[in-house]
Amino acid sequence: MARVFVVEDNDGLRETIVSYLRLEQHEVVAFSRLAGLEDAIRMQAPEVIILDVMLPDGDGFLFARRLREFCRSPIIFLTARTGESDRITGFEVGGDDYVVKPFSNKELMLRVKAMLRRSQADDPRSAEGGRRYRLTATAGHGLEHDHEHELELDEQGHVCRHDGLELSLTAAEWKILSHLADHPAIVVSRERLLGVCLDYLAEGSERTIDTHIKNIRLKLAKAPWIDTVRGFGYRFAGREAPAALHASAGGRSTGGDREAERGRDRNSD
Repeated sequence: MARVFVVEDNDGLRETIVSYLRLEQHEVVAFSRLAGLEDAIRMQAPEVIILDVMLPDGDGFLFARRLREFCRSPIIFLTARTGESDRITGFEVGGDDYVVKPFSNKELMLRVKAMLRRSQADDPRSAEGGRRYRLTATAGHGLEHDHEHELELDEQGHVCRHDGLELSLTAAEWKILSHLADHPAIVVSRERLLGVCLDYLAEGSERTIDTHIKNIRLKLAKAPWIDTVRGFGYRFAGREAPAALHASAGGRSTGGDREAERGRDRNSD
């Protein structure tokens, strides 16, 4: 059972969605407009938010953008807007899924289940305190010197840290970044990312994945963790940090650690 917020101004549609969710044994809180929604989320964040885009007292996209400043709950947009640019906007502001009206309520329930699977999935490696990766950004493109970056993915706490700073990723962004990191140096196609990370072949084009990748890159301060392989897909450019580095103070390595690691990299070539 999960706590789900439903925000929809059409009374009939809202009541139908609520009924289907309750049949699935979910705890549901319903809203007919945005008023009171932010306070309710701050009080107790739901596992999933089903959010209409066009509401009497505001725009769902604008609300979602503001929501992402303090809340990571997955968002499923409901809308009559069918254009690709609208879908892209939905993902850019932090949405995790986009359902066009009219839709099948059974399909919506499947999408809610998929969203819960993604956001609640455990990884056996979580007991180890997460995974850490290293990346050397070489001089050029605005850098005078090589620069070392570190990325940590903590599945237990569902936390992503980049160079020591915690990032706020949506459920979809987390799944995509984690999947790419699980397959370093391997090109992963957009089609595979859609199927594996979003649990279904999303409506519309594969630009859905491109939009998520764009958002991930922005949150990683444009550090080159993800390479684009034109015509094929994306590739994770980092390398997993040696286990010894995981035990260093605060997960950070010393200059000697970096030199030792580079030596091992050169010897393995």
